[in-house]
Amino acid sequence: VQLVESGGGLVQPGGSLRLSCAASGFSFSNYDMSWYRQAPGQEREFVAAIGSISGGKNYAGSVKGRFTISRDNAKSTVYLQMNSLKPEDTAVYYCRAYYYLTSRNYWGQGTQVTVSS
Repeated sequence: VQLVESGGGLVQPGGSLRLSCAASGFSFSNYDMSWYRQAPGQEREFVAAIGSISGGKNYAGSVKGRFTISRDNAKSTVYLQMNSLKPEDTAVYYCRAYYYLTSRNYWGQGTQVTVSS
């Protein structure tokens, strides 16, 4: 099982980034997918999620209206489009896969996002 995040980097405030998380080794379409982030000295926090069946989406209040989560089951990939980035969005962003029937979940290794001028 692998979850490999990519797309992080350094961006100026107000800029955009698109994160990708490529999955392998499990039935991607059966899993709810989500993004979390962890800033230095902070606990890991929920950012966004997308359901496996309904495709329903959920966002943390701090990113609603700026971030968009999507998935491509054919490519076993989940995305996080981040617009209007703020310095407080700086964190390591992690991808998570969760299967509700077994409570099994997997995490990626994370990708660094730094928002700074």
